[in-house]
Amino acid sequence: MSGAAWHARVECGKEVGAGFLVSARRLLTCAHVVRWSGDAGVTVSFPGRRELGELSATVAVHGGWQGGAADVGDLAVLELDREVPLRPAAFARPGAERTAPVPELVAYGFPKGYDEGMLASYRALPGPLISDEWVQLEALTGHGQPLAAGFSGAAATLADGTVVGMVSAVAGAKDVRVGRMLPVEVMARYWPELGELVPTPGHRADARKRLYALVRRAEETGLGCDPERLYVSAMDAFAPPPPEGGFASLREAAAYVQWEVPDPDAVARFAGRLEALLHAPPPRPATWSPIVVEIDHSGAGADQVTVEVSAYRDGQRRPVGTRRLARGAVRTFVQERIDEAFAQLDPGAEELLTFVLPREWLNEPVAHWACSEDDPTPLGCAYPLVVTDRSRHRSGRLRHQLRKKWRKLGVSPGGTLHRVDCGTRERPAGLRKRLRDDAELAGFAAPPAAAREHFEVGLHVPVPVLLWPRGGCPGDGHDGPCSGTAFLDELAVSVAGVPPSELPRLVMELRETADAADDPDGHWARDVQLLWDDPRCFAEPTALLHSPVG
Repeated sequence: MSGAAWHARVECGKEVGAGFLVSARRLLTCAHVVRWSGDAGVTVSFPGRRELGELSATVAVHGGWQGGAADVGDLAVLELDREVPLRPAAFARPGAERTAPVPELVAYGFPKGYDEGMLASYRALPGPLISDEWVQLEALTGHGQPLAAGFSGAAATLADGTVVGMVSAVAGAKDVRVGRMLPVEVMARYWPELGELVPTPGHRADARKRLYALVRRAEETGLGCDPERLYVSAMDAFAPPPPEGGFASLREAAAYVQWEVPDPDAVARFAGRLEALLHAPPPRPATWSPIVVEIDHSGAGADQVTVEVSAYRDGQRRPVGTRRLARGAVRTFVQERIDEAFAQLDPGAEELLTFVLPREWLNEPVAHWACSEDDPTPLGCAYPLVVTDRSRHRSGRLRHQLRKKWRKLGVSPGGTLHRVDCGTRERPAGLRKRLRDDAELAGFAAPPAAAREHFEVGLHVPVPVLLWPRGGCPGDGHDGPCSGTAFLDELAVSVAGVPPSELPRLVMELRETADAADDPDGHWARDVQLLWDDPRCFAEPTALLHSPVG
């Protein structure tokens, strides 16, 4: 055991156990040894290097042990208050303790009366893991130091000093010389970072080191990826499926490949896919595939409108249905035709519900319409949903200017919200100049009817995005706090740094958040309306609605 100064004594209140150093600041022990760490604190010392004194430690990772003798996950990772100048423990290949002939295993523990430590000599019984968790240990002879309290958390080592597991339990009966050990592959189940330190049969050491170097880089850079999708894309048809519930982290997925996939190329393939993600260019904004609901006056009476639903696929507009209806019948017709329109989209297309409305309908609560008679989910919570003004949609001048504005925006990281506050004294001509010069998005404190003159300025200039609360502030002359001002304050924070091309998705998320709130009606985003206008989504020239049949 000479030179193995990484063996540690762990003390937590009245509990004394062992541990072993795995990095300059971290060591492993049993969770039951530090069960009272919240009350008593943890003290660590290294008998082989007494000059280091006693060090404080905290529990950095807990394996999930619940307190019972047969409960799984009896592992804890301790983090020291400072680094120590010691070489950490080295690990043997998993299963090395159960080879033939069965090797001697040595544990360094701290039974009562031996603060400096004692050695115990044991062997691992061949056969399956007990409850897929423990290796059973038994004494090599009937003499010598039995495993006892104080050995919990001790490393079980081979003759060359490499670690094959950790002592986790001892026999309760007097003179019974058996115990249990967590093997390294089980320990890695509860602390995936251990996988980086343990050589794995079937996988090359260089591939394993490369994999974990990439995992660290992904963690440091905050790479956004779905570990389960990454796993599935990298594995072949013979690989085991992901565990039930998926992976909690990228590192957990990497450990699963290391321990559970026998294919010798699996680690390298997984690392290759991860490296490709790390070097991939930033994702481009979504290319929307609109489903368009166009509503216009029919000329057949004040209550009659013409409704046409169409979808865009491969840059072409595909009509789904057209009908002249009374205003009260519009919602049901739209619900049915939207469902049919989805069949016209490319598989995997990013759908965008676009309502092209007469000006007096712009405040219509279309985002609150249910998806169908059977599904009460609001359309605006189920899909990105926007509105636009019918006159604006037909204007060749504004379409041309808006195309130029969107090309200029490119993949803008997000612009400033141009506010039109309640009771503004800004002249419409001044607002027109402000919005025309550099505005990407404008926010209004009041709905169109309450700020008609200023709102129409926003419609007549090529501002790609307008937002407002459908209800809220009634306009000038109200008493008390202004709900419109509060709306604009919240909105400015929410849209900061969001590219205009991504605002339909953001607003859908805001609507979902408001709908799920304890007080939906009191949430500032409950009635947010988004006018979002990108002519590039509509490849063909805007045509008049054709005459309905029937």
